[in-house]
Amino acid sequence: MKIFSYFAIAAGIRYALYKHSFDLLKNRVEISTPVNAHKRLLEGVFLYNRGYDPYYGDIVHEPPFVLIILAWIINNFPKILPLAYIIADLVTGLILSMTSKFFCDAKIEKQVQEKHKYAPGTEKTIQFDEKDKDIIPHYILISYFFNPFAIINCAALTSTVFSNLFLALFMYFLSKKNSFCLIFLAFETTRNFYAFALITTVFATLQKPTLFKYIAVFFSFVTILTSFIFINFFLNKSNWSFINSTIAFTFFYQDLQPNIGLFWYFFTEMFEHFRTMFLITFQMNATVLYLIPLSFRLREDSVKLATVLIALMAIFKSYPCLGDVSLYLSLLPIWKQCWKFMAHNFVVFCFFLINILIMPALWHLWIYCGSANANFYFGATLAFSTGQIFLVTDLLFAYAKLEFCLKHGEKIFAGGKEAKIVLE
Repeated sequence: MKIFSYFAIAAGIRYALYKHSFDLLKNRVEISTPVNAHKRLLEGVFLYNRGYDPYYGDIVHEPPFVLIILAWIINNFPKILPLAYIIADLVTGLILSMTSKFFCDAKIEKQVQEKHKYAPGTEKTIQFDEKDKDIIPHYILISYFFNPFAIINCAALTSTVFSNLFLALFMYFLSKKNSFCLIFLAFETTRNFYAFALITTVFATLQKPTLFKYIAVFFSFVTILTSFIFINFFLNKSNWSFINSTIAFTFFYQDLQPNIGLFWYFFTEMFEHFRTMFLITFQMNATVLYLIPLSFRLREDSVKLATVLIALMAIFKSYPCLGDVSLYLSLLPIWKQCWKFMAHNFVVFCFFLINILIMPALWHLWIYCGSANANFYFGATLAFSTGQIFLVTDLLFAYAKLEFCLKHGEKIFAGGKEAKIVLE
């Protein structure tokens, strides 16, 4: 009954904001980017309905499968389109909540098996208990349903709503150690090539991993991904034009429209002959640079590893938006045991709050008033990204402190006397 009430209230908020603020939200660069904007999708549907190639030009960046499904809804049931987005968004919250239940079950089972490794006195303070199986899913449900970033992302009808749904489904099956997760990961990779990095989280779920198992998982993923690409090829009338407008468009960063990320300013200002070097550097930073060390450090915690990788993608990808940020922020409750070890909560909160408030003001001063320039707006987006980096690093440090205290206790004795531990 409580979940139904949450669902109804969250749906009402999203629909009311869509009805009254859609025209404003759909043009905000913090929400809509070239790869997720609803107005670009409508342009693609218009071209598709009239028999033109929607990928001829620089407008549409959704794969043919998504474009055709949404075209069918728009052509036959245009009035229910906002409801489709709202339902997809709220189902995402439900799936994340269910994912956390499996996560908690796995954690409690692991604690029982490794009870001998944990220090006395940590049972009631930093270990998972039965109450967390209800508390954490409840926190996640609320944090996604009523997350302002998720609400405005849904009200603007951005395709990031569906990206979050596919990633939530991936994490759900990942938490169950079910190979179906590869299907949703491969599908999302056709829309957002950064998602391929999450294959390492599947490796982390393998029981008694061997080289053969790693190779088998990787080739299974590649096979499914290739199948989706060929499905899109045939849906696009046996034309490969969609590749340049989807995966290649994101990788080569072909549109310099400002957003909340870091790419746009550097690629606007740099000399053209440096572009290739910076492009490779930025894309490596967004995909592979942190992949190996994080995968090794969090190899026994696939869901937390997925959360961190999704957060890094939201920070460093070429076309990020607030909808990307909403997904990993809603997963913070699974780090509940780490919260007491975090040192920069207030700083991160201030970074988020202040920069979100001043971004529209600086945009207005730059674009409409002409009394500011790109440096002003980029300063806000840079600070916003810095706040996200502080959050991720704080979580990772807190995770390391938690593991230390689980093994050695929260109190250390030296020379028969209690020694003070400084966790900040």
